[in-house]
Amino acid sequence: MSSRPRAILLMGPTASGKTDLAIALRGHYPLDLISVDSALIYRGMDIGTAKPEPEVLRQHPHALIDILDPAQSYSAWQFVQDATRLIGESHARGRIPLLVGGTMLYFHSLQHGMNALPESDPALRAELERQRREQGIGALHEALSRIDPESAARIRPGDTQRILRALEVYRQTGQPLSLLQAAATRPPAIDFIPLLLDVSDRALLHRRIEQRFRVMLDQGFEEEVRRLRARGDLHPELPSMRCVGYRQMWAYLEGNLTREQMVERAVIATRQLAKRQLTWLRKYPNQGRFDCMRLETDAIRHYLDDRLAAPA
Repeated sequence: MSSRPRAILLMGPTASGKTDLAIALRGHYPLDLISVDSALIYRGMDIGTAKPEPEVLRQHPHALIDILDPAQSYSAWQFVQDATRLIGESHARGRIPLLVGGTMLYFHSLQHGMNALPESDPALRAELERQRREQGIGALHEALSRIDPESAARIRPGDTQRILRALEVYRQTGQPLSLLQAAATRPPAIDFIPLLLDVSDRALLHRRIEQRFRVMLDQGFEEEVRRLRARGDLHPELPSMRCVGYRQMWAYLEGNLTREQMVERAVIATRQLAKRQLTWLRKYPNQGRFDCMRLETDAIRHYLDDRLAAPA
């Protein structure tokens, strides 16, 4: 076995059938599945994230699912550390890691490397949250523009999460986030095999997205978010509650949207997410690209067989 690990990267937009394909491939290859999804990491957020059913996860375990409480945060840097470790462990067992999901920033950070930014400091973040409540996010964005004008120009004035993170990093390190992000980093020594699910019919994908959201409503999505709100320690600015669907349902439960508006905005936001995901995928070469509307498993297996047989 090569000393250099290999990993398959199964990437595609939401509602493209990534999980089903990963499970099907697991019947033909000795795969360890690793989730690449910034929403599936949260416990108790099952329906709105389209998390695989518990029985499916028992039969086909996915690492990095249900690893955090919704009150916690998780960064691309943390993902890279976790994924690199899991890939190495899978390789040591003589198996093939398959990373599957739609959080393209995580995929990009893993493949190209990133800066070792400090982990979030709960006490400092709580202090920044207090300042946000008292002063407003606009005042914090102005403060950021004074210490890190490059980051302030790049971050929208209303992007609470990114503004707080930039201020947090500055207070932890004494250096602007933009300066730390510009520092050269090295990607992990892993041979990546991209497997891309593209979309030949956007209209059909959009119908899938709407149908899936309406199924979530039938499955009890509203009750799921009601339970999360009832905890009392969650709020709409948390990364977990800003996930597509959750923020619109939260606004509906607070009386800021009608039910019809909530459904419409959640579907539109999910379509916009799919558009951003497809934009990321266009950066990759065409090799390993397959149409999710007409998945041909034999062609995918032939592609993987050739890539896995090639010298590392």
